[in-house]
Amino acid sequence: MSQVIPDKFRDLFSKRAFANLGTLMPDGSPQVTPVWCDVEGDLVIVNTAKSRQKDKNMRRDPRVALAIIDPENPYRYLEIRGRVVEITEQGADAHIDKMAKKYLGADKYPYRKPDEQRVMYKIQPERTSMMG
Repeated sequence: MSQVIPDKFRDLFSKRAFANLGTLMPDGSPQVTPVWCDVEGDLVIVNTAKSRQKDKNMRRDPRVALAIIDPENPYRYLEIRGRVVEITEQGADAHIDKMAKKYLGADKYPYRKPDEQRVMYKIQPERTSMMG
């Protein structure tokens, strides 16, 4: 059962709010990484480079969790548990530049490596909880 992101927490996606993304390692142990996040309709979007640990984990097991904390009030947050429903390289370079504008004020993502392939992951929320 999918769940919609509550309207009163959608503002977190327009702020410079980092998400802590939890994925599962091959042995089932958790792995958590801070990531930039975006929203497209009811899907949460994260972007990373191909072959990083979170990329490998999400390709193998689509179950993820995110905690997005309001940078203006750390006691206000949105937790999302869901599944990666799409993995695509199409549009990923433009998307990371969009995220660099939001999070860094830069027109282009400044940390790109020459051989890096960017990938977007679209996450369908299945359960949300929140505070604040």
